Amino acid sequence: MRINNTWICQVENKSIKPVFGDLIFTGGKIEQIIPKDHAQYIKAPKSDKNDTSVFDAEGGVTTLPNVNFHEHFYSRLAKGLNLTGPMDSFLNILENLWWKLDLNLDKAMVRASVQMGAVESIRNGVTYTFDHHASPNFTKGSLATIGNVLSELNLRGVLCFETSDRNGSAKAKEAMDENISFFNKRTNDDLKAMVGLHASFTVSDEILEQAAKAIQKYNLGVHIHLCEGLADRELSYADHGEMPVQRLEKFGLLNDRSILSHAIYLEPNDRDIILEKGSAIAYNPDSNMNNSVGLPAFSKMPTDTPIITGTDGMHANPVKSLKQLFLLERHNGNSFDDVFSWFQKIYFDQLDFVKKYFPDFASLQVNDRADFIIWDYVPPTPLTDQNFWGHYIYGITERPVNSVVQNGKFLMKDYGLVNIDEEQVNKDIYKQGARLFNTF
Repeated sequence: MRINNTWICQVENKSIKPVFGDLIFTGGKIEQIIPKDHAQYIKAPKSDKNDTSVFDAEGGVTTLPNVNFHEHFYSRLAKGLNLTGPMDSFLNILENLWWKLDLNLDKAMVRASVQMGAVESIRNGVTYTFDHHASPNFTKGSLATIGNVLSELNLRGVLCFETSDRNGSAKAKEAMDENISFFNKRTNDDLKAMVGLHASFTVSDEILEQAAKAIQKYNLGVHIHLCEGLADRELSYADHGEMPVQRLEKFGLLNDRSILSHAIYLEPNDRDIILEKGSAIAYNPDSNMNNSVGLPAFSKMPTDTPIITGTDGMHANPVKSLKQLFLLERHNGNSFDDVFSWFQKIYFDQLDFVKKYFPDFASLQVNDRADFIIWDYVPPTPLTDQNFWGHYIYGITERPVNSVVQNGKFLMKDYGLVNIDEEQVNKDIYKQGARLFNTF
């Protein structure tokens, strides 16, 4: 298969090197990249599109696929539900929406939720997802259910079940067992595992000890909400005599494969500990603003702390989250130079982190996996390694994804989903959504 007339944005040594030309891939690998004269392309007549072995990008931009580092597929059916109870604080939002929702989910609903989230992901060029799951009344086999949907759609995922004591110790044990069982029973290298924890204020020392044993035995990281609201600090200290970061450090849960999501309410010593341990902070600004929990003090985070982005289940567009971070830091009065540099750092931090789980994550070089996305963005000015980020921030991120290729197969081509009966999928999703609506 051949992609013609595209800006191939290769990753080289923490920089992006755009090359205009054609990309040939076979058997899931990039076989050849053929540079072309862009000036000649501009002058050339419109190409013939009858050859089905050739996809003409018509001057569009090809980049690496997007990665969502903090997703909640299980949240997808939570649209238009009849909410009861106050929603005037973060704890009330948890109790009256999310903790009520997850208790209602069964296998069919979970599958429908993942189908919805996965299709949204493909449309946003996301082919790698770190999902944090909760369905306490359907625990055993839930991660395999998620993994099956991702595999059917040729997507890659790093999955975990959020372990929490909020539904009792028996449910907590089931959740921890599900994390370990999924790791041991995986038969597909496109699916990886982490140990899921809800948040410090809902997990006991016993659970943290079990998590520590698991990550040490299997070389895993934890995926946890950290200080998303003040309640995490206040209740952790009231119940356990320690703040969240100190608890995680005490049990050896902070390592360079761990994801700490949100990290809004941190003290200087918390930031120093996280930096020392090498854990990644996953920012989810849209969710933070929606929940009115505040925003992280971005500029106070030590420069070398790995930063990644997620969506927290609000949507499936982590590039939107990254753009939001850029705008928020400009809004906070930081200079263009500083924020441009920070934005680029996050972009490359994300590539470094995803390679901890998928070492073969592509760089758009010859012999790489044929994983890439083609944006509906044709640069109106020359595209070079010197001005790529100006195009990315103000052009690419404002345009939709046109086509998605994963492991050499089109998942979406000219906006059309490939080998997915979207009408039938949407009908199946609605059936489960209606069930949830009627029982919520």
